[in-house]
Amino acid sequence: MAVELTTWDTQGTPTTPTFTTMHFPAGEAHVKITDDRDDDAADRSDDTAARRTEIATLRGTSGDDLLMLGMWADAVRQRGSKSVALIPYLPGARQDRGIPFGAKVYADVLNGFRIDQVIAFDPHSPVIVDLVERLTVVTSEQVVREQVIHRDEQHYQGIIAPDKGAVPRATAVAEASGLPVYRAEKHRNPDTGKLDGFSCEPLPETGRFLVVDDICDGGGTFMGLAGSTGLPKERLGLWVSHGVFSGRAAQLADHFGEIVTTDSYPAQNPIPGLRTVPLTPYLTKEIR
Repeated sequence: MAVELTTWDTQGTPTTPTFTTMHFPAGEAHVKITDDRDDDAADRSDDTAARRTEIATLRGTSGDDLLMLGMWADAVRQRGSKSVALIPYLPGARQDRGIPFGAKVYADVLNGFRIDQVIAFDPHSPVIVDLVERLTVVTSEQVVREQVIHRDEQHYQGIIAPDKGAVPRATAVAEASGLPVYRAEKHRNPDTGKLDGFSCEPLPETGRFLVVDDICDGGGTFMGLAGSTGLPKERLGLWVSHGVFSGRAAQLADHFGEIVTTDSYPAQNPIPGLRTVPLTPYLTKEIR
């Protein structure tokens, strides 16, 4: 995934992008200025440039794209415009402890770019939220309510949190949608530490239920949970804010009648019937 560049004029209307991305033959990242203004100190302080908002969108975790983002941020700063980076999937959010402290490594890189505003969607860990400077977080409640819960006539009757870590997120979605929340748990063998089963609170005998979480890798937790409910796939839906969909994730379609994610991350495997929600309208509303 390449870094996508957009320019807003003084009224916040998209206009011709100021920059395009490129690589030199040796591979170094670079951005080129697309307008015909001379790139000297006088122009960099020009009032028109200063009032522009330059927006870069970074999806996924490519280190090459991250470096391109830094080149863009430097160019924007030298031109005197405002820089806004839309980074819906914050890299390193799951590396929020231990050695190396990945969340801090990624946060230090982003902070070093001195971007005026970074906007992320539903980060996995509050640790990285505290580490990234000038960060605006967009949570998932409104997106799930509008794009899944109330999207059609076949409304959901409840929200399922797949494990303890998902309870706060699932509860927030349930409260925003006026629905009850049901808790599921993963059980581990105390001797080996490996998963040996799943359980879920008793569910009503009728209705559809939406499992809500932030990230899906291989999907094993969700498939195990679906089996523990005893419900047919027609009565189960799955929402994940960030769909990595690695490994055997395509098998999720055998357990869930509806699977919805966002375009925050380029899925590694195709998922039958997957619906992807564009995040840009939700993120750009938070530009200050």
